[in-house]
Amino acid sequence: MLSSLRAPPSVFRDLLASVPRAEWDPWLDLVFGLDAPPDDGPDLPPGCVPYLPCPVDALVRMVEQAGVTASDVFVDVGSGLGRAAVLTHLLTGAGTIGLEIQRPLVTASRDLTRRLSVSRFATIEGDAVRLTRYMVTGSVFFFYCPFSGCRLEHVVDDLEDIARTRRIRICCVDMPLPPRPWLALSSSSVDLAVYRSIPLGGAGWSFADDSFDARPGRHAFKAT
Repeated sequence: MLSSLRAPPSVFRDLLASVPRAEWDPWLDLVFGLDAPPDDGPDLPPGCVPYLPCPVDALVRMVEQAGVTASDVFVDVGSGLGRAAVLTHLLTGAGTIGLEIQRPLVTASRDLTRRLSVSRFATIEGDAVRLTRYMVTGSVFFFYCPFSGCRLEHVVDDLEDIARTRRIRICCVDMPLPPRPWLALSSSSVDLAVYRSIPLGGAGWSFADDSFDARPGRHAFKAT
């Protein structure tokens, strides 16, 4: 099984597709060797949501709808155990960065990447409200209810500076983003929303810079 984790993304996608969709979450936890996450501690600031793992089904749909590829850098804002970021890397080959404020979760995330020998993934310890603005290599930013209110507004506003240099995608599960003139909703469902940055005055890129093929079925993932 571990050899499949070091194989090209297509091999891992085929492996996941062979598992019934309803069993994806327990299967992935078994493959990753994950037990229950540690309890949230005093590092969790007021207004932040305790760590919960994002459903695998939502992550697979996020990869499809956002068109994540090996050329992307995926930033998980509030990455917890690193489960979502590692899965995204295995499915796509994308470089991944996790931002996590709780030290026990950071330690567990780094242990996971060492245990699975996952490359192109780094966990950064700290407050995402302060760190996100420095993720200038990021092209896909992922939020699974890490926080809301003023903290979310602050992070979204910091992402505008990155979006003025190139197109980025922001993917949210079970949470909406505050409206911004530089963001357009690309796709949405009951639990998942994918936003894309749009050029405003002074932006240094054009729509031609976006190589994602949004035609139906171009990034389809078939499972049993």
